[in-house]
Amino acid sequence: MLGIPFGNEAENAQIDLAISLLSIMIAIIVAIISIKAPASIKRYGLLIGIVIGWIAFNLTFEQQGAVSQTASSSMALFPLGKPTWDTGIVITTVLAGLLNTANTFGALKGTDSIYRAETSDSQYRSSFTITGIFTGLSGVLELVPYAPYVSSIGFLNQTGIIRRLPFILGSFMFFLMGIIPPIGHFFSMLPLSIGSAVLFVSYLQLFNSSLSFFRQVEFNTLNIYRSAVPLFVGIIIMTFPASYFDTLPDFLRPLLSSGLLVGIILALILENGFDWNRT
Repeated sequence: MLGIPFGNEAENAQIDLAISLLSIMIAIIVAIISIKAPASIKRYGLLIGIVIGWIAFNLTFEQQGAVSQTASSSMALFPLGKPTWDTGIVITTVLAGLLNTANTFGALKGTDSIYRAETSDSQYRSSFTITGIFTGLSGVLELVPYAPYVSSIGFLNQTGIIRRLPFILGSFMFFLMGIIPPIGHFFSMLPLSIGSAVLFVSYLQLFNSSLSFFRQVEFNTLNIYRSAVPLFVGIIIMTFPASYFDTLPDFLRPLLSSGLLVGIILALILENGFDWNRT
């Protein structure tokens, strides 16, 4: 959104003021549409922002380079290399998989207010089963695994589209992007800053979801630690460069360098290790 290259490893990365101003303008436009526009237009606010931003970006700046196309569409197992054993990665993966169940639970639980119905036990089991199968396949095919994400709640609240058919059609469109390279090549030219600006507005809806969960807890000067400690520690770790963790053992580095995992672990320990109801 600020014109900085993706990731925090780019050397001499600086904020691009012109791109930042355009991205902020697009975010403001999407926010205004989401607040002021009629419901029939509001649900397309994200799409309108992407179209306007993409056109404005290409008219103002150089067209962003797309991902290079491959000459072959053949499928191969382990395309990024043969599997190797790394104790640190294995431990982190197992813990991340277990902790990621909180993400799946939160994504399903967060839609209760949208669908006005409680998620059933069978739906939880089906979600975990499907997620596990696709996660296993992704390791062999070197693909991003399918999983329910809490961020999806922001899209549901923003668009108001909760029927199943649009998501089936959207999945089919992603399938076409994968098997028809020119389509995927075209959408890969979407400027990162414009996409980030639009997503920024949709993610604001997550704040409402988090507040609805916090309303279920009556906080005081004692039990505020159960939420404040994991939150602040996780955010602090996220701001650290990767070089800060070079002195840690290899098997601990992937785990302790992830602010998300450390925050979730602390939250679980504080939630289950202390009696917060005592006065």
